[in-house]
Amino acid sequence: MTALRTVADWLPRPLDPVRSIKVKIGILLVVSGCVGLAYFWWAIGWIPPTTSITAIVGAVLTSQVLAHGMTRPLREMTAAARGMARGDYSRRVRVTARDEVGDLGRAFNQMSADLAQADRSRRELIANVSHELRTPIAALRAVLENVVDGVSSADPATMRTALAQTERLGRLVDELLDLSRVDAGVHALAREEVEVAPLLAEVVAEARVNAAAAGRSVRFTTSVSPSASVVRADRERLHQVLVNLCDNAVRHGPPDGEVRVLAGTGPRGTVLDVADDGPGIDPAERDLVFRRFTRGERASGGGTGLGLAIARWVVELHGGTIEVVDDLGCRIRITLPT
Repeated sequence: MTALRTVADWLPRPLDPVRSIKVKIGILLVVSGCVGLAYFWWAIGWIPPTTSITAIVGAVLTSQVLAHGMTRPLREMTAAARGMARGDYSRRVRVTARDEVGDLGRAFNQMSADLAQADRSRRELIANVSHELRTPIAALRAVLENVVDGVSSADPATMRTALAQTERLGRLVDELLDLSRVDAGVHALAREEVEVAPLLAEVVAEARVNAAAAGRSVRFTTSVSPSASVVRADRERLHQVLVNLCDNAVRHGPPDGEVRVLAGTGPRGTVLDVADDGPGIDPAERDLVFRRFTRGERASGGGTGLGLAIARWVVELHGGTIEVVDDLGCRIRITLPT
């Protein structure tokens, strides 16, 4: 391949200064026709000039008519690319050909759609992060202003409220840092033998504190099968994923419901389930909820739409899978290879 590219680079390009591909096609036909006529003149003899000139002119005119449809997608792509430079990603190229230009047009349309989706995601990220930052900052500011103005004292209850809002800001920053690691392709895992029961106890304890700070009265239950007592994983990352799933279950479940954290084994390895008594997730949305910035129709409790996307990234780093399975409420299942 390198040798072929080197030879192609050395080939002459006499038509590069010509600014129109239709003119290039016309020049190509004229030169090819002249070469053919010269060969026939040398091999056969005299050829009527009127016939030769008429054939060449007819070929040039025909090439210009046919080349108009061939080059129109290129002109449309040029106009659409200029629109993209101004931030307009809505333009598409009409593609009917099955040749290389048609393939280029279809690839261009796919690129336009991807850029439009990326632009929408960027706008949604700014809107979601701004909303998520505004709420804890406003609450934290109100608490501190009350303390400074003497309206309330700096007692433990007031400080716990301020601490809860600060922790909420910290979680948002952590999500954004994880998102940057995903984009940077960082795949660092500190794998170790992790005992599942103590891990779930720590997860539930943290989730219970988060639920209390959010004013949600939820019961937590855990169950660990003896066959799933140990899993080889990155403890901190797995803890992060499970806490995120528990927080989602608290936020989307009923106020006095129950969140169940279960550990068992399946055909593919260790299975970790987080289930709630909420309305569940529609089957059409079960794959979408793991995409960035997607919060689903029932996500009325806020969130950036990054938590589940980061959870899937962490689970896939472990070589496992994460999915929504059928249940009376919502059950998200993590499967880690043994």
